[in-house]
This record gives sequence, C-alpha cells and structure tokens, in this order.
Amino acid sequence: MQILITAVGPDNSGLADPIIHYVTGQGANIAEIQMYDHDEEALFAMLCRIELSGERLAETRQALTEIGRLKGLSIRVWSPEERRERPRLAICATYRPEPPLAVLRAIRDKQIRAEAAVMIGNRNACRSIAEQFGVDWQLIGDADGRADDERLVGLLDEYQVDYVVLARYMRVLPAATCWKYAGGRIINLHHGLLPSFPGRQPYQDAYTGRMLTYGSTCHFIVPELDAGNQIIHQATFTVPPGTKLDEIVRIGQADNEPRCLVEGVRRVVSREVQLHFHRVVKRA
Repeated sequence: MQILITAVGPDNSGLADPIIHYVTGQGANIAEIQMYDHDEEALFAMLCRIELSGERLAETRQALTEIGRLKGLSIRVWSPEERRERPRLAICATYRPEPPLAVLRAIRDKQIRAEAAVMIGNRNACRSIAEQFGVDWQLIGDADGRADDERLVGLLDEYQVDYVVLARYMRVLPAATCWKYAGGRIINLHHGLLPSFPGRQPYQDAYTGRMLTYGSTCHFIVPELDAGNQIIHQATFTVPPGTKLDEIVRIGQADNEPRCLVEGVRRVVSREVQLHFHRVVKRA
C-alpha cells in the first residue's frame, strides 16, 4: 500500500529522525522523501511516501500521531488506497459558480467517481450550489472574504477529505496548509495557460499580447504560486481576430474552465496521474 506522511510544525532540530526511524523499523520502502525549512516562517515541513502493508496502516497512523504529539508536529498519515473506489472531495469556491457546479454534476453523472464531502467558501456566493446537491456548506471567510486557514484545515480533517479541489478559490493557501496536504492532494484551477500566463489576470495578459488561443490549467498545488510544472490537464479555445475581451472571458468562464477542472479532477481521483518529487507522472 502507498502511504503519504506529512509533518508540519515549528522549526527545530531532530524532527525527521523519529519518523524515518519508525517507518524503516516497520520494514517500509521509502519511495520519496522531501524536507523543507521555511526560514521566514520558522516552519519545518516534511513529506515521506512509503510502501507498507495495508494491515499496518492503522498502527502506523497511531504511532506517528504520538510522535507528532511529542515533537510538536502536525502529522497526517494518508493513503489513496483507503477509499480508492470513492475518495472524498472538499470543493473550495469564492465567486464563480461554474467550476464547482461542473464538478458536482460530473460526480452525479459518475464521470468523476468520488464523493463531495463538503463545500467550503471564503464567501457565500456558491452556497446555493451546495444546497442544490445536498452537500454540506461551510463558510470560512469574514465580511471581507479573508479566509480562516486554521478552520479550513480543521474542516478538511473533520470531513476526512482525500483531495482538496480549489474551484476558482481566490485565496492563496499558506505554505503550512500546502505541506499538510502535500503529495498531490490539492488540485487547483487556474484561469490561464501556465506557465505563460500566471497571476490574477491571465485573460487580460493574453489579450494584451494579441493571443488568439486562450486556456485554463488544472494543476497540483505547491507553495510556489502557479509554479507551472505540476500540470495535470490544460484546455484551450481559439477565437477569431477582433474578438472582444468580454466575450473571451465569457467563453472561458462558462465552458473552458469547468471542462478543464472536471478532466483534471477525474484524472487524479481515477489515479491516472500522481505528483512525485513535484512532478506529475503517469501511474504505471
């Protein structure tokens, strides 16, 4: 069984040793290990991907949770094989209704074989979509849309979420949140073609560059915003010369972005692709 271990906490010495010692003592094969030291945040983060008998998953989770308690680390032990037939999704949204609506319809129509465990928003704009599909809605934003990131993490744990889908969720996740669900568990929709058009205004940037082909990108999240080399899927559309920017944005938001996100999520939950050493690879 493939198991992902993430550990995040205040930076200190000797934090990785007990984790590595435990899993190797259990006879685990380590397939990937990465450690991060974010000096500006005094943050330690670690990702370890191992192969271990599924019979030892519960025991491993309990033991590493205790190590986390002793070392002051937030440790998560997760396997994509626990709920491989129907993984649980958290769908995060802000304003745009089309991407979350497309994902929920794809789940309903069995195009995406998953369960929508919860919808989370930093604004209430998409609440009616959650209610339409009978999905729990949780608001984590204040009156100005500032998100409570600690509450977000708490909800992801509470709902036992396997994958987090950022369906035009217009907030940047802190590094600590990214590493708590590292290893290909956070899927983002960017409304431009990466790496050429990152940032908040990719339609406008492409239009200024006199582009005729526009698109969107579904990619795994890592702490570097729109880093671009974790691309799961891209969808494009071409417009005739002279097409107005408003029409380009309308086509992108109404059709291209939702289509891109659905296919990207489908590839991940079907386990066709995974993130390995920050690169998207096809599963054997």
